[in-house]
Amino acid sequence: MPELPEVETVLRGLQKSCLGQWISQVEVGHPGVIVGKPETFATGIEGRQIAAVSRKGKVLVAELAGRDNADEAFLVMRLGMTGQVTVEACATPVEPHTHVRMQFEGGEKELRFRDVRRFGRLRCSTRGELDALLASLGPDARQVTEKEFLLAMRSRRGAVKSWLMNQQMVAGLGNIYADEALFEARIHPLAQPDRISAAAGRRLYKAVRKVLKKAIELQGTSFRDYIDIEGRPGNYLPKLRVYQKTGKPCPRCRSSIRRMVIAGRSSHFCPRCQRRPRQVAEMRGPRDRQAKP
Repeated sequence: MPELPEVETVLRGLQKSCLGQWISQVEVGHPGVIVGKPETFATGIEGRQIAAVSRKGKVLVAELAGRDNADEAFLVMRLGMTGQVTVEACATPVEPHTHVRMQFEGGEKELRFRDVRRFGRLRCSTRGELDALLASLGPDARQVTEKEFLLAMRSRRGAVKSWLMNQQMVAGLGNIYADEALFEARIHPLAQPDRISAAAGRRLYKAVRKVLKKAIELQGTSFRDYIDIEGRPGNYLPKLRVYQKTGKPCPRCRSSIRRMVIAGRSSHFCPRCQRRPRQVAEMRGPRDRQAKP
């Protein structure tokens, strides 16, 4: 699933290629990826100019300016698990699972949304709807201050891995970068946030920022589906240290990386570098299981 570095990479591509473009025509091929009625979505976007593009967590927002003092509108894009946003020549053959096409004025290029599993969503929002959506998210993982980060950890008894992925706590992290940040900070994924020391909490904060910064510099991580708006994969995959490295030697101590399932999601960690604390979050589901080499 695209996380903050991947969405940030898409954002930068949109800012480079789409600002100032007028959307002349919208074609919805599959209504399942649209929030609301596809006809309302299309008419709300057609005839508007992309005035600004921003991001909070994993949510992309294009501010749409209209002619003749039209009410402001916002194109909200959530990539889900396999969503792709690309800018291509209109004459380029359309790939399967391309569900939305937004043609720019002049008829040469268009914005396309492709999503194999159709978990991504697009919507045309009012200011009020957008504000409500963004208010439901915690501070962005790149912009959160150390004080905000440590404060959000208080009174949280679940697994720190789940806490990192809770978009209402800190927005933008998912499975990949939560695993990598916990390894960088030497914190076990089952540690409870409110039992993590202030010093360890600060380490985790710095680890999150470090991992995200490097991943953004390398345009994110690609396994199968993620590409930037020009169709290029990310370059962070070779830099991963524990994520999906089950059974491989830890890059620090050479112990075997283990995998456990927390709240239905895989977590990868080093049992020596990330010592299991005496008191851990209650496990619901499969227990910690050591991978076979």
